[in-house]
Amino acid sequence: MPKFKDDKYWMLLAIEQAFKGRSTCAPNPAVGAVIVKQGHLLGTGWHKEAGQPHAEREAIADTVVKHGIDSLKGATIYITLEPCSTEGRTPPCTSGIIEVGITRVVYGAIDPNPNHNGSAEKILQAANIEVSAGVADSECRQLIRAFTKVQKTGLPWVILKTAISLDGCISRPPGESQWLSSPESREIVQQLRYDTDAIITGGNTARMDNPSLTIRSKNLPTRKQPWRMLVTLGKRENLPNDLQVFTDDYSDSTLVQEDGDLHSALKRLVKRGCNTVMVEAGGTLIASFLEQQLADEVVVFYTPMLTGGPNNGFGLLTPMVELDEQEFIQIGNDVMLRAVVQKHKKTSDSQIASH
Repeated sequence: MPKFKDDKYWMLLAIEQAFKGRSTCAPNPAVGAVIVKQGHLLGTGWHKEAGQPHAEREAIADTVVKHGIDSLKGATIYITLEPCSTEGRTPPCTSGIIEVGITRVVYGAIDPNPNHNGSAEKILQAANIEVSAGVADSECRQLIRAFTKVQKTGLPWVILKTAISLDGCISRPPGESQWLSSPESREIVQQLRYDTDAIITGGNTARMDNPSLTIRSKNLPTRKQPWRMLVTLGKRENLPNDLQVFTDDYSDSTLVQEDGDLHSALKRLVKRGCNTVMVEAGGTLIASFLEQQLADEVVVFYTPMLTGGPNNGFGLLTPMVELDEQEFIQIGNDVMLRAVVQKHKKTSDSQIASH
């Protein structure tokens, strides 16, 4: 622990709070807040779910319970995101901050929502509250990058997940186990699903593998299952009615995109409150997301086997795809690559949003 707890120290603590709600707060962003006075932590909070109190009000309530309402007078609140300043499903957080007598507000990222963008500072300063913005800005913006993409483009953050053998295949020969990756890697996939608002797969994958696309790990807290979407070039009636996604307890969260239009599929999911979407599919569909520059991130589990299988992990992808922020981690016997897809063609936000 550092001897001097500066603004960044407290903001990083607020980021830790925000991470607690990253899997449940969509379509809202994950936000954390801490309240400090004379170098002492008074209260903490995070945004748990859309329609519930925002992180600022959670931290205020926590402080009141622990120290009483008078303790808030003259305190500083650290928030990972600019506090909201308009009435929605919950009252504006700027009003709550002003009402309890907090005298300093420190926040990280400016809210990409155009209804709030940059408004809080003027409102708070007009109430004689000191404001400092941009503390741990890159860390705070990383936290809300999916929400930011939705706000700027109308499309969600798209993660492509696949497991691939050393010879580039995503399936084993008939008669062998269906699994390529290790049990440890499959547990990581459960965590990825937990942090995702929707999962997309292809019609062919649904027919061949009949996946459930659910969160099943006993090591994770309970949450609502993600949306599931089947993207097919044909019609819904051409898909078997006995697929798990149509017959299990979560069948009302299953959607079908019949025309194969990936832009339309993603926009439908945004309308249902999805910020982050994961694609678990065959190589052809994954290649389509890359070719249309709709993918933002890849998670690839490289498994130490040669399968000789017929299914290439990235289909017949022809354009070169470069990756940034590459991270390699050994998971059991596998190596997981997680990286951000580098966009080569500059597509304007208005062009994307118009699809």
